[in-house]
Amino acid sequence: MKERLHNKIQQLIENDNCRVLPEPPNKAIELSSNDYMGIGQNISLQRSFFEQLSKDDFVMGACSSRLLTGNHLAFKSLENLLQSLYKKEECMLYNSGYHANIGILPTLTTKRDLIISDQFIHASILDGIKLSEAQKWRFRHNNYTQLSQYLENHRKEYDQVIIVVESIYSMDGDHANLKELVEIKNRFHCLLYVDEAHAFGVTGKYGLGNAEEEGIIQEIDFIIGTFGKAISSQGAFVVCDKIFKTWLTQKSRSLIYTTALPEINIRWSQYVIEYLYTKEDQRKRLQNLARDFAKRLNVVSDSHIIPYLIGSNEHAMLFSERLAKYGISSLPIRHPTVPKGTARLRLSLTSTLTEQDLSKVIDTLKTIQV
Repeated sequence: MKERLHNKIQQLIENDNCRVLPEPPNKAIELSSNDYMGIGQNISLQRSFFEQLSKDDFVMGACSSRLLTGNHLAFKSLENLLQSLYKKEECMLYNSGYHANIGILPTLTTKRDLIISDQFIHASILDGIKLSEAQKWRFRHNNYTQLSQYLENHRKEYDQVIIVVESIYSMDGDHANLKELVEIKNRFHCLLYVDEAHAFGVTGKYGLGNAEEEGIIQEIDFIIGTFGKAISSQGAFVVCDKIFKTWLTQKSRSLIYTTALPEINIRWSQYVIEYLYTKEDQRKRLQNLARDFAKRLNVVSDSHIIPYLIGSNEHAMLFSERLAKYGISSLPIRHPTVPKGTARLRLSLTSTLTEQDLSKVIDTLKTIQV
């Protein structure tokens, strides 16, 4: 086995595709983080949380599944908050976005159902779909004409169809057209599953994501949000109808068979969500910053994720290395994470960046040759 793995690793190295764990972040201009709202760098906010926490008794570890002794009161408090914010019947917390995406879709579907998904959905959603017994089909990225045509021809073959998309796609930074998807799901009597991982905390008046921004929260059957990005925490959630939460509690393996998150983590997530709820100006500043940055780079993007396409894996790695010499951190995104020939820098903007920071990035990108 060791020899086989050695050969496979050598092949990855030869293709400029071998992953390594990077060094911890330094004082460089950071463009690889998902800390979109700067919470991870907000020391004063973290101190105020710990000052508040010191007044209460709490347990550091959960030590069991939520279905045993791990279901501390903080879970119910955060679920109630999110259910209230979204005005949905129920909310269920998961340990991560990955746990949510591999735990929800397989639980809700059978062999008589179809999961139909955008070509560019995240790997965690793909894994959830693979674990499902449902039939699978993928439509070309944001091609709703193809989606509609397929449903026109095949909808009657299935008991239930779930359409799965992301609201903001993590590698290209573009948006799904949620209003059009709602129209399609209603026309063909489907369910709509929207992963708002890169929008939760960042878009919408109260930071609830693109569904809030477009005023269609109630039209979406499953909204998934994560705490590991703009919230700078750990965990995830789904807001949905009560019947779905009840069934997930019975059968969702990534919920049932894992130790619950510790109370301190859940309480921090709630603290940040309540803090960001009022930060509409900060969200607008990030959006304006991203719009101006993309325009100056002559790159198409309608979010805080700016793809800077380079081409080959080798050139993307070289580009990243040379940026680092100028005090700019942007790790390369390579095939197979993105299609072959589209290796890139995923310039992930945060609200703590200044116009001077971004001017330096632009000037540096224009001078680098590989």
